[in-house]
Amino acid sequence: MSKTILLTGATDGLGLRAAELIIEQDHKVILHGRRADRLAEVVSDLSAKGDVDSYCCDLSDLTEVAKMATKLGEAYSSIDVIINNAGVLKANNTKTTQGLELRFVVNTIAPYLLTKMLMPVLRTNSRVVNLSSAAQTPLDASEISIFADYTDMGAYARSKLAITAWTKRMAHHYPEQLFVSVNPGSLLGTKMVKEGFGIEGEDIMIGADIITRAALSDEFNDATGLYYDNDAKSFGPAHNLAEDTVFGQTVIDEMETLLKALNLA
Repeated sequence: MSKTILLTGATDGLGLRAAELIIEQDHKVILHGRRADRLAEVVSDLSAKGDVDSYCCDLSDLTEVAKMATKLGEAYSSIDVIINNAGVLKANNTKTTQGLELRFVVNTIAPYLLTKMLMPVLRTNSRVVNLSSAAQTPLDASEISIFADYTDMGAYARSKLAITAWTKRMAHHYPEQLFVSVNPGSLLGTKMVKEGFGIEGEDIMIGADIITRAALSDEFNDATGLYYDNDAKSFGPAHNLAEDTVFGQTVIDEMETLLKALNLA
């Protein structure tokens, strides 16, 4: 049966390749992108291959994220899978218009806000696939809502630990849905890796394949709350702090406090 799948960061890299694989399996893909011109190009290419829709949104602006979620909730009575793929490592300006740390917003908070607002249209057994990373660095949950001058990798690794932690906790709060975090593979040949590390990286299809499997395959049927490490090709523990349920709830509480301050909760 055809499914409806929302995929953020779908205009290049892992997101675009995963979108292509999902469309090949005759599912509808709702493509998200930051740049309207690039999103239009991708829609033009992929619409010839299958059923696509698109939404343009800058995930670094949480107000825009909330607006997109509202539009999606009005347009769709049900969504089968959310793939929170969009992410950022390096940027010229790492402070958002709302005074927050860019990597925390795009990699951690925006996926949470989008997912939370779309929970009413997720079916029983719908999946939320969150992109994690092998790079996970401990943080204090309060860091999420405070701008600081981190190194690029320091901010990225903290943001990925935080999304892994809230994924596990959301699995507890919403037992009728499936929440899973996935490290798609280290140093794949994405734009992020090329710009961040100056290397070509490994075959990008390694990551696109596991994202697609996490969204659709039976091997993930009982994976709610788990972390899949595609470097090890298996489920396993994430960073110890990401596995801590108290910490995971503290991350959610901190995001909720921030969203209330921004009138988005």
